[in-house]
Amino acid sequence: MRDGAAGAAGKAGGAPASASAKAGDGEGTQASMEADRADNHEGTQASTEADGADNGKAGQSAGPAKPGATGSGKAEQDTAASGASKAGAADGASAAEAGAASGAAGDGKADQAPGKPGATGGGKADQATAVFGAVKSGIVEGGKAEQATDKPGAASSGKAPEGEAKSGPEAASWGAGADGDDKPKEDSRLKTAVAEAEGDSDGDDKAGSVDQATQLLAAPKPAAAGSADQPTGLLKAPANPDSESERTSQFIPLKKDDAPAPKPLKAPKPEAKPKARPSAPPKPASAPPAGSPAEPQAPLDLLAQLTNTPPPPETLVRTVVRRVKIWTPLVVLLGIIFVVVQTMRPLPDPKLAIAGKPSSVFEGDTPSLSWPPEGQAIVDVDGLGRVGSYGEMKPLPIGSVAKVMTTYIILRDHPLKKGEDKPLIDVDQKAEDDFINGVRQKESVVEVHKGQKISEKEALQAVMLPSANNVARLLARWDASTEAAFIKKMNDTAKELGMTNTTYTDASGLLESTVSTAEDQVKLGKKAMRDPVFREISKATEYHSTTASGKGSGLAYQKTQRNFNKLVPMYGVVGIKTGSTTKAGGNLLFAAEKKVGSSTQLIIGAVFGQHKAPIIDTTTAYSKQLILAVGKVLTTSTVVKKGAVVGHVDDGLGGTTPLVATHDLTAVGWPGLKVDLKLTAGGKALPHTAKAGTQVGELTAGGGMGEVKVPVVLQKNLAEPSFGAKLTRVS
Repeated sequence: MRDGAAGAAGKAGGAPASASAKAGDGEGTQASMEADRADNHEGTQASTEADGADNGKAGQSAGPAKPGATGSGKAEQDTAASGASKAGAADGASAAEAGAASGAAGDGKADQAPGKPGATGGGKADQATAVFGAVKSGIVEGGKAEQATDKPGAASSGKAPEGEAKSGPEAASWGAGADGDDKPKEDSRLKTAVAEAEGDSDGDDKAGSVDQATQLLAAPKPAAAGSADQPTGLLKAPANPDSESERTSQFIPLKKDDAPAPKPLKAPKPEAKPKARPSAPPKPASAPPAGSPAEPQAPLDLLAQLTNTPPPPETLVRTVVRRVKIWTPLVVLLGIIFVVVQTMRPLPDPKLAIAGKPSSVFEGDTPSLSWPPEGQAIVDVDGLGRVGSYGEMKPLPIGSVAKVMTTYIILRDHPLKKGEDKPLIDVDQKAEDDFINGVRQKESVVEVHKGQKISEKEALQAVMLPSANNVARLLARWDASTEAAFIKKMNDTAKELGMTNTTYTDASGLLESTVSTAEDQVKLGKKAMRDPVFREISKATEYHSTTASGKGSGLAYQKTQRNFNKLVPMYGVVGIKTGSTTKAGGNLLFAAEKKVGSSTQLIIGAVFGQHKAPIIDTTTAYSKQLILAVGKVLTTSTVVKKGAVVGHVDDGLGGTTPLVATHDLTAVGWPGLKVDLKLTAGGKALPHTAKAGTQVGELTAGGGMGEVKVPVVLQKNLAEPSFGAKLTRVS
């Protein structure tokens, strides 16, 4: 076995990790790598109680898991069994040389390596040592080895101290039992362990380790509870364990049956406090566990990692600068988009605005008119306003004046062009019967017979001039199928026109339940007179009937039917309609034209509820007085002079271009009248750009038929809004 250990040492090319003992003055000097720790510590005992042999010369050490190396003055034991240093001598080391390899010298005193508690001396067995994981040695000159004291090894002296040599078979070594010749008994398991240790040493030496006792040691396994050999936890486990039981089993030394029980192991003495060494640099922080999500890093921290430059400290100035750098490009981009959008947006349409007061008042006092003594009366100038009124405007029967609404609806729903007569209307039996009954009851009727055809225009003439009740009912049935349906249309139209005090119950007005006021009928008269066909019919003095035979005695049979309004065509009267019944009295809705200055004004009025006989003549007389009186008070007044600034063009973005009148604007009115002024574009779209002098609108005074107008032009060039105006607009 020594030969095998020597061969293993030869492969390593040097002595095992042991110290060469020199004998000079009898003192053993330890050649430890950590000699400074053993300056005043001589012959220190470490670890457990040694079990001395009977002759006091042999010492053995045992570990809880692996056997240590023992030595005596005579017995030879291969120190490779403990995984300690390999033998340095190729010719086979003696027992004394093996003891020297364990660190004993001279006088039998041993210096323990202070680096680990596993070394024992003085011939005592070191239980803290282990079989495997002993230090590996480097090659030294002369074939001698230096001991690596910073790892647990085996140490023994030539002789064990006498005080402890008598302890008998207390050693826990592999050769614990003495066989009579004071030599340790070899065991097969010891040989196996030595062979494994040699194999490990060969592999380690081939790896090129030189005097690095701790280089290839594996991570320590936890020591068993109560184990006295603390350093053995750092030793490398066997390379190829056979089973779990072999790795964890404890070696039981062979002993004689009569051998006394081993003494309990003593607790190891605390190792000497090592001298302070220079502090090692701090270890970097351990990396996060694999698979754990990485925390997000700030952009500057990430950049610092990439450039190996730590981020500068955060300050208020740096924060402001960083935010400026981040937000400035975005603000600039938004500003560019805003400018482009503002400049490319469509321009608003220009508008005209009047300058100064939008009205003008005629000088003088309000005129005084001659009103009838009863009923109600009113007179207006179409487009200018009301000249005056008389009586309480409460509903009263209006007689045939109701036919104005009938004619208005027929022309509205069945309009005729000027000079056109058709369509033709079939005369039904009801129209003929109404004619016959009307003659008997002295109603206003025109002769018609079933089967005849009458044109729409002739039917309207019969209704408006001789006031034929039977033809008015015929038109109602022709338009709405039934008279009731047509009456509904009459009332609906009255509401549309604002005739709040009017109610229609028949198309002819014969019934006294058809009521209205002079004011409501003037509203309707203004609307109806705007239709040229209605105006043409109402101002006619007569028409030729195609249905009348001309053979009867009475007006109903005459071929020529005359207008009952006796004022037509005198005094400028152009209509509209008379109406009379016993209860309603005499009623007249009239219209007259009056030339004032360069304009023609339409005077519209009504006189209702006149009961003085003859009622129609009385009504006609008062109506004539009102027409003439109003005609006298109408006058003209220049409200705007030529070249005066009357308004401006507003481009919608704050820019304005002044407008001037091309002529004097002369308005028509009467003293005290307030005339409204309006600036319009004349139905045309205003341009965004135009030269000075371009006509862009009209200035109007009044309304209806009596309104007057004057053109307005640009005082200077009209230009598009400026870039700044486009940029700053908000709507």
